[in-house]
Amino acid sequence: MLKTAVSRILQIKPVQCVSRANSVRNINLIPMVVEQTGRGERAYDIFSRLLKERIICLMGNITDDISSTVVAQLLFLQSENVNKPIHLYINSPGGVVTAGLAIYDTMQYVKPPIATWCVGQACSMGSLLLAAGAPGMRYSLPNARIMIHQPSGGAQGQATDILIHAEEIIKIKRQLTNIYVKHAKNTYEEMCGRMERDHFMTPEEAKVLGIIDHVLEHPPETVSETGPASDGGVTSGKAVPEECEKKRSKQAA
Repeated sequence: MLKTAVSRILQIKPVQCVSRANSVRNINLIPMVVEQTGRGERAYDIFSRLLKERIICLMGNITDDISSTVVAQLLFLQSENVNKPIHLYINSPGGVVTAGLAIYDTMQYVKPPIATWCVGQACSMGSLLLAAGAPGMRYSLPNARIMIHQPSGGAQGQATDILIHAEEIIKIKRQLTNIYVKHAKNTYEEMCGRMERDHFMTPEEAKVLGIIDHVLEHPPETVSETGPASDGGVTSGKAVPEECEKKRSKQAA
């Protein structure tokens, strides 16, 4: 018994050390931002500082922990201001369906409009959250990739249990397809056919399918509270001359 207990302790300790080392390493990778205030200097981690600007970063796999954090941030920003937009930046390969749906439902629940931005990739549940942004406020950078597909999973146990799980994942497939149809303004048959296998898209292809609204190469010079004004194409960031003349005439008046 003693040898068994010792061996178990020896097996557990290295795992704890590795997890602690990884957590310390991840903390060190997060930049700190120092601000000068009337009371002196104040330091923020970069994500907390971005949150002050109503920017949420959804990076990496969508897990229950990540979902809880994003949901809490959405609810907090709603309590701060119910009208000012929230900007959700997505760089995710996907993740747990229930965790992603928790974020999705919260996005639909809160009152502020939510602009979604794809940087890097938005695959699987990441693409669903990208499509769930407010109409006209779904963006992607030009070299990002977007992928949609049907949910995947596995089951084991008795035949009846496996059948129950199989029926459930088919229900989830229909549910996710209907969400894409709702936001992409596309037909159920079209989306179901695209989702039958991994369907990778460029931002322009995703725009045609209705997953996003705009492809941006550069930030526009003027950003309203509802996002950059664009005709839906690639935005260069240069001001439109007619708009500049209107602004000048208003200022002169």
